Amino acid sequence: MLILLLGIIFLHVAALVLLFVSTIVSEWTTGEMGTSDLWKNCTLDNIGHICNAASTGGQTSAFFSTSYR
Repeated sequence: MLILLLGIIFLHVAALVLLFVSTIVSEWTTGEMGTSDLWKNCTLDNIGHICNAASTGGQTSAFFSTSYR
């Protein structure tokens, strides 16, 4: 029973570490034509930078798009 409990705790900690690392890695990405982070995607145009809200999918996208307007 102790081994099962330790295995479950280990899997939860591993999932939290993976989520934390993936959030850090995807927070700032840059390219020649623009940048993107966790909340917005910006592209470089002839006029300047154009930024749009990042797609998070599902209900979360609807919540963020209404709360930032």
